[in-house]
Amino acid sequence: MGRKLAQRLSTDGHTAITLSRRPSGAGNQIAWQPDGNADALTRHFDGVDAIVNLAGEGIADKRWTSARKDALRNSRILSTRTLVRAVANCARPPKVFISGSAIGYYGPRGDEPVTESTPPGDDFLARLCVEWEQEARKVESPSTRLAIVRTGLALDRDGGALKKMLLPFKLGLGATLGSGDQYMPWIHAADWAALVSWMIRNDRARGAFNATAPAPVTNRTFTRTLGRVLRRPAVLHAPAFALRAALGELASALVHGQRVLPAAAEQLGFRFTYRELEPALESLNL
Repeated sequence: MGRKLAQRLSTDGHTAITLSRRPSGAGNQIAWQPDGNADALTRHFDGVDAIVNLAGEGIADKRWTSARKDALRNSRILSTRTLVRAVANCARPPKVFISGSAIGYYGPRGDEPVTESTPPGDDFLARLCVEWEQEARKVESPSTRLAIVRTGLALDRDGGALKKMLLPFKLGLGATLGSGDQYMPWIHAADWAALVSWMIRNDRARGAFNATAPAPVTNRTFTRTLGRVLRRPAVLHAPAFALRAALGELASALVHGQRVLPAAAEQLGFRFTYRELEPALESLNL
């Protein structure tokens, strides 16, 4: 998603600089180590307009062993701490700091409508998001505005969860997960990039924002819609017990959901281009 955002910001006339642990030498890249120490970042941050923090290991990339949980936590907390400390040392700090989070903040919620005022859950993902956001809140000052983007399932054919789904669906192996009744709050990648760009520009954008489309769908509806867009059958079923046996605790993120709504963004006037799932999927030319 960082690449999508950089492209959007460039289109809007901004210069996007990327932090990388292994700079390739191509484009505007700065080397950094997200270890909690500001090091030389301060001189790069001094005078910039905005920082967007999206660092973190992929939640669903591997089974959640104790070591994996530590990696998920450290990759978010230490990277955020590094950036916050660098900002604190700036003579001319950035005007806005956008920090990543996720809808996992809310924990399992069934079909309850969830907005930014909904309290956090108490499972692993919820606790991780709470700690992540608390670390980011240390950056707030009279000079630096903080906005937190709680992202749902981002629809992008070139990466993320949707890319992993495409091959099995194209092979006719698309399956409803668990009961299929759990909600899957989604957002088109273009709307996500537009929302973050809007958060950077809008001085009223403070606090948490749900980065999800206004019409979340259940897993059953998502499965059927993706199958229909791909013109492939999607009639299989992966029971919850089988997912837990294969994935362990990670399965909880798949069989429980949240009906998350982007209340804060819509109240401040942000307008989604892709409000409904099927047109969003069709636009990706899958």
